[in-house]
Amino acid sequence: MLEPLRLDGLLDGGWRHLAYVHFRRGIEIFQILDGAPALAVLRYAPGAAVPHHRHTGLESILVLDGVQEDEQGHYPKGSLVLNQPGSSHSVWTEAGCVVLIQWTAPIIFTSDLPA
Repeated sequence: MLEPLRLDGLLDGGWRHLAYVHFRRGIEIFQILDGAPALAVLRYAPGAAVPHHRHTGLESILVLDGVQEDEQGHYPKGSLVLNQPGSSHSVWTEAGCVVLIQWTAPIIFTSDLPA
């Protein structure tokens, strides 16, 4: 039997101690599950952004710290955001943020920012 993968204390700042690696300019990633679905913690530096992209599957985001933003609004700590398949947006943060994110299928970039 496979043991469950556990990450304790994420809601209490446990994300601070994860082993992040570079993901995009100003964004670090701790990959929990790779593939489809994928699950990760993303840590955004102040001013970091993800270019406009389209979702081919469901994207679920739980904001663990800070505020994440997109064209639809501002999502402070504790917000759960579900981006439906076929939806598109860009993402940014003025002050920085940390999110738990799950993608059920890959995203398709429709514009670009430096990686």
